[in-house]
Amino acid sequence: MTPTTAAALAAVLLTATVPPGAAAQARAAAPGPAVTRVADTQLDGRAVYFESYNGLVNNNAFQKNGLLTYKGYQYAAWYTADRTATVARRALGANTWQTVRLPHKLTLDDSHNVISMGVSRIDGRLHLNMDSHSSGFFYVKSAAGLLDAPAGRAWDAGQFGAVQTTLDGLALTSQFTYPQFVATPEGRLQLSYRAGVSGNGRNGLAEYDGSRWTNLGEWSSATGTYTSEHGSSAARNMYLHGIDYGADGRLHAFFTWREQNNTVVCAPGGITNHDTGYVYSSDRGRTWRTAAGAVVGTTGGSDKVAVGDPGTVVDPLNPDHSLMNQESQATDSAGLPQAIISYVPGRFGQCTTDYVKDRTANGRAFHLVKNAAGTWKKTEIPVPLGSSQRSRLVLDRYDNAYAVMPYGRIVAASKDSGYSDWKTLFDGAGLNAFGEVVVDETRLAQDGVLSFMYQQRSSGTTPSPLRVVDFRLP
Repeated sequence: MTPTTAAALAAVLLTATVPPGAAAQARAAAPGPAVTRVADTQLDGRAVYFESYNGLVNNNAFQKNGLLTYKGYQYAAWYTADRTATVARRALGANTWQTVRLPHKLTLDDSHNVISMGVSRIDGRLHLNMDSHSSGFFYVKSAAGLLDAPAGRAWDAGQFGAVQTTLDGLALTSQFTYPQFVATPEGRLQLSYRAGVSGNGRNGLAEYDGSRWTNLGEWSSATGTYTSEHGSSAARNMYLHGIDYGADGRLHAFFTWREQNNTVVCAPGGITNHDTGYVYSSDRGRTWRTAAGAVVGTTGGSDKVAVGDPGTVVDPLNPDHSLMNQESQATDSAGLPQAIISYVPGRFGQCTTDYVKDRTANGRAFHLVKNAAGTWKKTEIPVPLGSSQRSRLVLDRYDNAYAVMPYGRIVAASKDSGYSDWKTLFDGAGLNAFGEVVVDETRLAQDGVLSFMYQQRSSGTTPSPLRVVDFRLP
Protein backbone atom coordinates (compact mmCIF):
# COMPACT_ATOMS: atom_id res chain seq x y z
CA MET A 1 0.00 0.00 0.00
CA THR A 2 1.44 3.37 -0.98
CA PRO A 3 1.61 6.27 1.49
CA THR A 4 -1.00 8.09 -0.54
CA THR A 5 -3.36 5.13 -0.45
CA ALA A 6 -2.82 4.67 3.31
CA ALA A 7 -3.61 8.33 3.96
CA ALA A 8 -6.77 8.11 1.90
CA LEU A 9 -7.86 4.96 3.74
CA ALA A 10 -7.21 6.62 7.10
CA ALA A 11 -9.36 9.56 6.07
CA VAL A 12 -12.19 7.22 5.07
CA LEU A 13 -11.96 5.35 8.37
CA LEU A 14 -11.93 8.60 10.34
CA THR A 15 -15.01 9.81 8.50
CA ALA A 16 -16.75 6.52 9.10
CA THR A 17 -16.06 6.42 12.87
CA VAL A 18 -16.66 10.08 13.80
CA PRO A 19 -20.34 11.06 14.08
CA PRO A 20 -21.48 13.52 11.40
CA GLY A 21 -20.74 17.08 12.41
CA ALA A 22 -18.59 16.13 15.43
CA ALA A 23 -15.35 17.40 13.92
CA ALA A 24 -16.96 20.70 12.97
CA GLN A 25 -18.43 21.00 16.45
CA ALA A 26 -15.02 20.36 18.00
CA ARG A 27 -13.45 23.03 15.85
CA ALA A 28 -16.24 25.48 16.70
CA ALA A 29 -16.40 24.70 20.43
CA ALA A 30 -17.10 27.93 22.29
CA PRO A 31 -14.59 29.05 24.89
CA GLY A 32 -15.66 29.09 28.50
CA PRO A 33 -15.97 32.28 30.54
CA ALA A 34 -12.82 34.22 31.39
CA VAL A 35 -11.87 37.75 32.40
CA THR A 36 -8.71 39.75 31.85
CA ARG A 37 -8.46 43.09 33.62
CA VAL A 38 -7.34 45.71 31.11
CA ALA A 39 -7.98 49.14 32.70
CA ASP A 40 -9.20 50.99 35.79
CA THR A 41 -9.83 54.71 35.35
CA GLN A 42 -10.99 57.43 37.70
CA LEU A 43 -14.14 59.42 37.01
CA ASP A 44 -14.07 61.56 40.14
CA GLY A 45 -11.70 61.61 43.09
CA ARG A 46 -14.39 63.10 45.31
CA ALA A 47 -17.86 61.81 44.45
CA VAL A 48 -20.75 62.39 46.84
CA TYR A 49 -20.95 59.69 49.52
CA PHE A 50 -23.65 58.77 52.00
CA GLU A 51 -25.23 55.45 52.86
CA SER A 52 -28.99 55.22 52.41
CA TYR A 53 -31.20 52.13 52.15
CA ASN A 54 -27.91 50.20 52.36
CA GLY A 55 -26.72 51.73 49.08
CA LEU A 56 -25.01 54.69 47.41
CA VAL A 57 -26.73 57.13 45.07
CA ASN A 58 -23.93 56.76 42.50
CA ASN A 59 -23.85 52.97 42.58
CA ASN A 60 -27.25 51.31 42.73
CA ALA A 61 -27.37 48.15 40.63
CA PHE A 62 -30.85 49.02 39.32
CA GLN A 63 -29.47 52.20 37.76
CA LYS A 64 -30.25 51.78 34.06
CA ASN A 65 -28.09 53.21 32.77
CA GLY A 66 -25.49 54.96 34.90
CA LEU A 67 -22.87 53.76 32.43
CA LEU A 68 -23.43 53.07 28.72
CA THR A 69 -21.62 52.76 25.41
CA TYR A 70 -22.69 53.99 21.99
CA LYS A 71 -20.81 54.30 18.68
CA GLY A 72 -17.33 53.92 20.13
CA TYR A 73 -17.78 56.19 23.17
CA GLN A 74 -18.64 55.38 26.77
CA TYR A 75 -20.78 57.70 28.92
CA ALA A 76 -21.07 57.92 32.72
CA ALA A 77 -23.29 59.96 35.04
CA TRP A 78 -22.96 60.71 38.77
CA TYR A 79 -23.12 63.36 41.50
CA THR A 80 -19.95 65.13 42.61
CA ALA A 81 -18.97 66.02 46.19
CA ASP A 82 -20.91 69.29 45.91
CA ARG A 83 -23.93 67.26 44.68
CA THR A 84 -23.77 68.49 41.07
CA ALA A 85 -25.16 66.17 38.41
CA THR A 86 -22.32 65.32 36.06
CA VAL A 87 -21.99 63.46 32.78
CA ALA A 88 -18.73 62.36 31.15
CA ARG A 89 -17.56 60.59 28.02
CA ARG A 90 -14.44 58.87 26.70
CA ALA A 91 -13.48 57.08 23.52
CA LEU A 92 -13.35 53.34 24.15
CA GLY A 93 -9.88 52.43 25.35
CA ALA A 94 -9.03 55.95 26.50
CA ASN A 95 -7.82 56.53 30.05
CA THR A 96 -9.19 60.03 30.47
CA TRP A 97 -12.77 61.31 30.61
CA GLN A 98 -14.28 64.57 29.40
CA THR A 99 -16.67 65.94 32.01
CA VAL A 100 -19.69 68.25 31.88
CA ARG A 101 -21.40 69.61 35.00
CA LEU A 102 -25.15 70.01 34.55
CA PRO A 103 -27.21 72.80 36.19
CA HIS A 104 -28.79 70.56 38.83
CA LYS A 105 -27.82 69.46 42.35
CA LEU A 106 -29.01 66.39 44.23
CA THR A 107 -31.90 67.42 46.46
CA LEU A 108 -31.88 64.67 49.13
CA ASP A 109 -29.55 62.17 50.77
CA ASP A 110 -31.50 59.29 49.27
CA SER A 111 -29.79 56.51 47.33
CA HIS A 112 -32.91 55.99 45.19
CA ASN A 113 -32.30 59.37 43.50
CA VAL A 114 -29.96 57.96 40.87
CA ILE A 115 -29.13 59.35 37.43
CA SER A 116 -30.26 57.15 34.53
CA MET A 117 -29.23 57.64 30.91
CA GLY A 118 -30.61 56.51 27.57
CA VAL A 119 -29.87 57.02 23.88
CA SER A 120 -32.53 57.73 21.27
CA ARG A 121 -30.86 56.30 18.17
CA ILE A 122 -33.53 57.89 16.01
CA ASP A 123 -32.01 61.35 16.58
CA GLY A 124 -28.68 60.72 18.33
CA ARG A 125 -29.59 62.34 21.65
CA LEU A 126 -28.48 61.45 25.17
CA HIS A 127 -31.30 61.60 27.74
CA LEU A 128 -30.91 61.82 31.53
CA ASN A 129 -33.55 61.37 34.22
CA MET A 130 -32.46 62.04 37.80
CA ASP A 131 -33.14 62.78 41.44
CA SER A 132 -36.51 61.19 42.24
CA HIS A 133 -38.03 58.87 44.83
CA SER A 134 -41.83 58.86 44.91
CA SER A 135 -41.62 62.52 43.89
CA GLY A 136 -41.14 64.64 40.82
CA PHE A 137 -38.12 64.06 38.55
CA PHE A 138 -35.55 66.17 36.69
CA TYR A 139 -34.90 65.58 33.00
CA VAL A 140 -32.39 66.86 30.47
CA LYS A 141 -31.48 65.85 26.93
CA SER A 142 -28.59 66.65 24.63
CA ALA A 143 -28.60 68.34 21.26
CA ALA A 144 -29.66 66.14 18.35
CA GLY A 145 -26.83 64.17 16.75
CA LEU A 146 -24.41 64.66 19.63
CA LEU A 147 -23.85 60.92 20.00
CA ASP A 148 -23.80 60.10 16.29
CA ALA A 149 -20.42 61.70 15.55
CA PRO A 150 -18.89 62.35 18.99
CA ALA A 151 -15.33 62.91 17.83
CA GLY A 152 -16.43 65.91 15.81
CA ARG A 153 -18.66 67.50 18.45
CA ALA A 154 -17.66 69.57 21.47
CA TRP A 155 -18.44 68.12 24.88
CA ASP A 156 -19.65 71.02 26.99
CA ALA A 157 -22.72 72.32 28.81
CA GLY A 158 -23.89 74.06 25.64
CA GLN A 159 -24.69 70.65 24.14
CA PHE A 160 -27.40 70.06 26.73
CA GLY A 161 -30.78 71.69 27.06
CA ALA A 162 -32.39 73.12 30.16
CA VAL A 163 -33.20 70.89 33.11
CA GLN A 164 -36.94 70.18 33.10
CA THR A 165 -39.45 68.71 35.54
CA THR A 166 -41.43 67.12 32.68
CA LEU A 167 -40.56 65.15 29.55
CA ASP A 168 -40.68 68.11 27.17
CA GLY A 169 -44.02 69.10 28.69
CA LEU A 170 -45.33 65.59 29.41
CA ALA A 171 -46.02 65.13 33.12
CA LEU A 172 -46.18 61.46 34.09
CA THR A 173 -46.92 61.25 37.83
CA SER A 174 -46.20 63.20 41.00
CA GLN A 175 -44.86 59.97 42.58
CA PHE A 176 -42.09 58.90 40.20
CA THR A 177 -39.29 56.40 40.95
CA TYR A 178 -36.89 54.04 39.16
CA PRO A 179 -36.34 55.55 35.71
CA GLN A 180 -35.00 52.96 33.29
CA PHE A 181 -34.38 53.83 29.64
CA VAL A 182 -34.60 51.13 26.98
CA ALA A 183 -34.16 51.53 23.23
CA THR A 184 -36.63 49.82 20.90
CA PRO A 185 -35.33 47.84 17.91
CA GLU A 186 -36.42 50.73 15.65
CA GLY A 187 -34.37 53.27 17.64
CA ARG A 188 -37.13 54.91 19.64
CA LEU A 189 -36.48 55.40 23.35
CA GLN A 190 -38.76 54.14 26.09
CA LEU A 191 -38.77 55.14 29.74
CA SER A 192 -39.92 52.64 32.35
CA TYR A 193 -40.96 54.06 35.73
CA ARG A 194 -42.95 53.34 38.86
CA ALA A 195 -45.94 55.49 39.79
CA GLY A 196 -46.87 55.38 43.46
CA VAL A 197 -44.86 54.19 46.44
CA SER A 198 -43.19 51.06 47.75
CA GLY A 199 -45.88 48.48 48.48
CA ASN A 200 -48.52 50.38 46.50
CA GLY A 201 -47.34 51.27 43.01
CA ARG A 202 -47.73 50.57 39.28
CA ASN A 203 -45.24 50.25 36.45
CA GLY A 204 -45.61 52.57 33.47
CA LEU A 205 -44.01 53.26 30.09
CA ALA A 206 -43.42 56.43 28.09
CA GLU A 207 -42.00 56.59 24.56
CA TYR A 208 -39.94 59.12 22.60
CA ASP A 209 -40.18 59.03 18.80
CA GLY A 210 -37.59 61.66 17.97
CA SER A 211 -40.00 64.57 18.14
CA ARG A 212 -42.10 64.13 21.27
CA TRP A 213 -42.77 61.97 24.33
CA THR A 214 -46.00 59.99 24.70
CA ASN A 215 -47.21 58.32 27.88
CA LEU A 216 -48.18 54.77 26.93
CA GLY A 217 -49.67 54.23 30.38
CA GLU A 218 -49.41 51.84 33.29
CA TRP A 219 -49.21 48.06 32.84
CA SER A 220 -48.96 46.49 36.32
CA SER A 221 -51.62 46.53 39.01
CA ALA A 222 -51.35 47.35 42.71
CA THR A 223 -54.72 45.79 43.58
CA GLY A 224 -55.93 42.30 44.40
CA THR A 225 -55.41 40.04 47.39
CA TYR A 226 -52.28 38.07 48.23
CA THR A 227 -52.43 35.63 51.14
CA SER A 228 -49.51 33.87 52.82
CA GLU A 229 -49.63 31.42 55.71
CA HIS A 230 -49.32 34.42 58.05
CA GLY A 231 -51.82 36.93 56.69
CA SER A 232 -53.17 38.86 53.70
CA SER A 233 -52.35 42.05 51.80
CA ALA A 234 -54.58 44.08 49.48
CA ALA A 235 -51.91 46.33 47.88
CA ARG A 236 -48.41 45.91 46.44
CA ASN A 237 -46.00 46.94 43.73
CA MET A 238 -44.14 45.02 41.06
CA TYR A 239 -40.36 45.46 41.25
CA LEU A 240 -38.63 44.85 37.92
CA HIS A 241 -35.38 42.89 37.68
CA GLY A 242 -34.99 44.66 34.37
CA ILE A 243 -36.75 45.54 31.14
CA ASP A 244 -34.84 44.69 27.96
CA TYR A 245 -35.34 43.88 24.29
CA GLY A 246 -33.96 40.54 23.17
CA ALA A 247 -32.63 39.36 19.84
CA ASP A 248 -36.16 38.27 18.97
CA GLY A 249 -37.54 41.80 19.39
CA ARG A 250 -39.47 40.85 22.52
CA LEU A 251 -39.46 43.12 25.56
CA HIS A 252 -38.62 40.91 28.55
CA ALA A 253 -39.33 41.63 32.23
CA PHE A 254 -38.58 39.53 35.30
CA PHE A 255 -40.06 40.83 38.54
CA THR A 256 -40.94 40.22 42.17
CA TRP A 257 -43.91 41.49 44.17
CA ARG A 258 -43.68 43.54 47.39
CA GLU A 259 -46.74 43.52 49.62
CA GLN A 260 -47.85 46.60 51.55
CA ASN A 261 -49.13 44.71 54.61
CA ASN A 262 -46.38 43.29 56.83
CA THR A 263 -48.73 40.64 58.21
CA VAL A 264 -47.75 38.41 55.26
CA VAL A 265 -44.26 37.80 56.75
CA CYS A 266 -43.24 35.59 59.65
CA ALA A 267 -41.35 38.37 61.47
CA PRO A 268 -41.44 42.18 61.29
CA GLY A 269 -37.73 42.41 60.44
CA GLY A 270 -38.20 40.52 57.20
CA ILE A 271 -39.20 41.91 53.83
CA THR A 272 -42.51 41.31 52.04
CA ASN A 273 -41.04 40.42 48.64
CA HIS A 274 -42.29 37.13 47.18
CA ASP A 275 -42.12 35.05 43.98
CA THR A 276 -40.13 35.59 40.81
CA GLY A 277 -42.38 36.37 37.85
CA TYR A 278 -41.80 36.80 34.14
CA VAL A 279 -43.74 38.41 31.29
CA TYR A 280 -42.87 39.57 27.81
CA SER A 281 -44.26 41.86 25.13
CA SER A 282 -44.07 41.31 21.36
CA ASP A 283 -45.58 44.69 20.48
CA ARG A 284 -43.14 47.13 22.07
CA GLY A 285 -44.68 47.05 25.53
CA ARG A 286 -48.34 47.44 24.59
CA THR A 287 -49.46 43.88 25.45
CA TRP A 288 -47.96 41.57 28.09
CA ARG A 289 -47.86 37.77 27.95
CA THR A 290 -46.77 34.86 30.12
CA ALA A 291 -43.85 32.68 29.07
CA ALA A 292 -46.46 30.36 27.53
CA GLY A 293 -47.91 33.22 25.45
CA ALA A 294 -51.15 33.95 27.30
CA VAL A 295 -52.12 37.64 27.44
CA VAL A 296 -52.17 38.92 31.03
CA GLY A 297 -52.17 42.71 30.64
CA THR A 298 -52.40 45.71 28.35
CA THR A 299 -50.46 48.92 28.86
CA GLY A 300 -52.86 51.78 29.42
CA GLY A 301 -55.81 49.39 29.47
CA SER A 302 -58.12 48.17 32.20
CA ASP A 303 -56.53 44.72 32.43
CA LYS A 304 -53.05 44.98 33.92
CA VAL A 305 -50.52 42.37 35.06
CA ALA A 306 -51.65 41.49 38.56
CA VAL A 307 -50.65 39.31 41.47
CA GLY A 308 -52.17 35.87 41.06
CA ASP A 309 -52.35 36.02 37.25
CA PRO A 310 -51.94 32.38 36.12
CA GLY A 311 -48.65 31.53 34.45
CA THR A 312 -46.72 34.61 35.56
CA VAL A 313 -44.76 33.04 38.45
CA VAL A 314 -41.72 31.11 37.24
CA ASP A 315 -40.04 30.55 40.62
CA PRO A 316 -42.39 30.56 43.62
CA LEU A 317 -41.10 31.71 47.03
CA ASN A 318 -42.97 32.91 50.09
CA PRO A 319 -42.11 36.24 51.79
CA ASP A 320 -40.07 34.66 54.63
CA HIS A 321 -36.72 34.40 52.83
CA SER A 322 -35.70 38.05 52.19
CA LEU A 323 -35.97 37.77 48.41
CA MET A 324 -34.25 40.80 46.86
CA ASN A 325 -36.08 43.09 44.46
CA GLN A 326 -34.61 44.66 41.30
CA GLU A 327 -31.82 42.16 40.87
CA SER A 328 -30.84 41.45 37.27
CA GLN A 329 -31.78 39.90 33.92
CA ALA A 330 -30.44 39.33 30.41
CA THR A 331 -31.42 37.59 27.15
CA ASP A 332 -29.12 35.33 25.17
CA SER A 333 -28.34 35.39 21.45
CA ALA A 334 -31.46 33.33 20.74
CA GLY A 335 -33.68 35.63 22.77
CA LEU A 336 -34.02 33.25 25.71
CA PRO A 337 -34.42 35.07 29.05
CA GLN A 338 -32.43 34.51 32.22
CA ALA A 339 -32.10 36.23 35.56
CA ILE A 340 -30.17 36.43 38.80
CA ILE A 341 -32.27 36.33 41.98
CA SER A 342 -31.10 36.12 45.61
CA TYR A 343 -32.55 35.16 48.98
CA VAL A 344 -31.85 33.15 52.13
CA PRO A 345 -32.38 29.46 51.28
CA GLY A 346 -34.54 27.31 53.50
CA ARG A 347 -31.58 25.30 54.79
CA PHE A 348 -30.69 28.37 56.87
CA GLY A 349 -34.18 28.55 58.31
CA GLN A 350 -37.73 29.22 57.21
CA CYS A 351 -38.03 32.73 58.71
CA THR A 352 -35.67 35.66 58.27
CA THR A 353 -36.01 38.14 61.13
CA ASP A 354 -33.60 40.86 59.91
CA TYR A 355 -33.29 40.91 56.15
CA VAL A 356 -30.00 42.86 56.04
CA LYS A 357 -28.22 40.72 58.64
CA ASP A 358 -29.73 37.46 57.42
CA ARG A 359 -28.91 38.12 53.76
CA THR A 360 -25.38 39.17 54.68
CA ALA A 361 -24.86 36.02 56.75
CA ASN A 362 -26.70 33.45 54.62
CA GLY A 363 -27.88 35.01 51.37
CA ARG A 364 -27.22 33.16 48.13
CA ALA A 365 -27.66 34.13 44.49
CA PHE A 366 -29.38 31.86 41.97
CA HIS A 367 -29.28 31.75 38.18
CA LEU A 368 -32.65 31.22 36.51
CA VAL A 369 -32.85 30.43 32.79
CA LYS A 370 -35.53 29.38 30.32
CA ASN A 371 -34.13 26.77 27.94
CA ALA A 372 -35.05 26.11 24.32
CA ALA A 373 -37.60 23.50 25.43
CA GLY A 374 -39.45 26.16 27.41
CA THR A 375 -38.65 24.86 30.88
CA TRP A 376 -37.05 26.87 33.68
CA LYS A 377 -33.84 25.78 35.38
CA LYS A 378 -32.50 27.30 38.60
CA THR A 379 -28.92 26.85 39.80
CA GLU A 380 -27.47 28.13 43.05
CA ILE A 381 -24.28 30.14 42.59
CA PRO A 382 -21.89 28.58 45.16
CA VAL A 383 -20.44 31.89 46.35
CA PRO A 384 -21.94 33.46 49.51
CA LEU A 385 -23.21 37.01 48.98
CA GLY A 386 -21.61 38.35 52.15
CA SER A 387 -23.85 41.35 51.57
CA SER A 388 -27.48 42.36 51.59
CA GLN A 389 -27.10 43.82 48.12
CA ARG A 390 -27.61 42.92 44.45
CA SER A 391 -25.68 41.21 41.65
CA ARG A 392 -25.73 42.05 37.94
CA LEU A 393 -25.97 39.55 35.08
CA VAL A 394 -24.28 39.87 31.67
CA LEU A 395 -23.65 37.43 28.82
CA ASP A 396 -20.63 37.29 26.54
CA ARG A 397 -20.76 36.63 22.79
CA TYR A 398 -20.86 32.88 23.44
CA ASP A 399 -23.75 33.24 25.92
CA ASN A 400 -21.56 32.38 28.90
CA ALA A 401 -23.07 34.02 32.00
CA TYR A 402 -21.27 36.41 34.36
CA ALA A 403 -22.66 37.65 37.67
CA VAL A 404 -21.00 40.79 38.99
CA MET A 405 -21.59 40.41 42.71
CA PRO A 406 -21.30 42.96 45.53
CA TYR A 407 -17.80 44.37 46.01
CA GLY A 408 -17.05 43.87 42.30
CA ARG A 409 -16.54 40.11 42.45
CA ILE A 410 -17.10 38.32 39.14
CA VAL A 411 -18.39 34.73 39.02
CA ALA A 412 -19.30 32.94 35.80
CA ALA A 413 -20.67 29.77 34.25
CA SER A 414 -20.47 28.37 30.72
CA LYS A 415 -23.43 27.86 28.46
CA ASP A 416 -22.00 24.47 27.43
CA SER A 417 -22.37 23.23 31.03
CA GLY A 418 -25.99 24.30 31.17
CA TYR A 419 -24.84 27.07 33.52
CA SER A 420 -23.86 24.55 36.18
CA ASP A 421 -20.09 25.21 36.54
CA TRP A 422 -20.15 28.55 38.41
CA LYS A 423 -16.76 29.70 39.67
CA THR A 424 -15.06 32.91 40.81
CA LEU A 425 -13.01 34.65 38.12
CA PHE A 426 -12.22 37.88 40.01
CA ASP A 427 -12.49 38.31 43.76
CA GLY A 428 -12.64 42.11 43.79
CA ALA A 429 -9.15 42.43 45.22
CA GLY A 430 -7.78 45.96 45.15
CA LEU A 431 -11.05 47.69 44.24
CA ASN A 432 -12.18 48.55 47.78
CA ALA A 433 -15.69 48.79 46.34
CA PHE A 434 -18.53 49.71 48.69
CA GLY A 435 -21.07 47.13 47.55
CA GLU A 436 -23.25 47.23 44.45
CA VAL A 437 -21.73 48.27 41.14
CA VAL A 438 -23.20 49.78 37.97
CA VAL A 439 -22.58 47.54 34.94
CA ASP A 440 -22.42 48.85 31.39
CA GLU A 441 -24.98 46.53 29.78
CA THR A 442 -24.34 47.95 26.31
CA ARG A 443 -20.56 47.71 25.93
CA LEU A 444 -19.99 43.96 25.70
CA ALA A 445 -21.61 43.65 22.29
CA GLN A 446 -19.46 46.46 20.91
CA ASP A 447 -15.92 45.51 21.94
CA GLY A 448 -16.11 42.42 24.16
CA VAL A 449 -15.36 44.32 27.36
CA LEU A 450 -17.20 44.03 30.68
CA SER A 451 -17.11 47.49 32.24
CA PHE A 452 -18.54 48.58 35.57
CA MET A 453 -18.56 51.68 37.74
CA TYR A 454 -17.79 51.36 41.43
CA GLN A 455 -17.29 53.71 44.35
CA GLN A 456 -14.68 53.11 46.99
CA ARG A 457 -15.64 52.69 50.63
CA SER A 458 -15.77 55.73 52.86
CA SER A 459 -17.55 56.66 56.07
CA GLY A 460 -20.21 59.17 57.03
CA THR A 461 -20.44 61.76 54.28
CA THR A 462 -16.78 61.87 53.32
CA PRO A 463 -16.53 61.89 49.48
CA SER A 464 -14.65 59.02 47.85
CA PRO A 465 -13.25 58.06 44.44
CA LEU A 466 -15.62 56.87 41.72
CA ARG A 467 -13.96 54.62 39.15
CA VAL A 468 -14.62 52.43 36.09
CA VAL A 469 -12.88 49.07 35.70
CA ASP A 470 -12.71 47.12 32.42
CA PHE A 471 -12.31 43.37 31.83
CA ARG A 472 -11.85 41.72 28.45
CA LEU A 473 -14.06 38.69 27.89
CA PRO A 474 -13.82 35.91 25.26
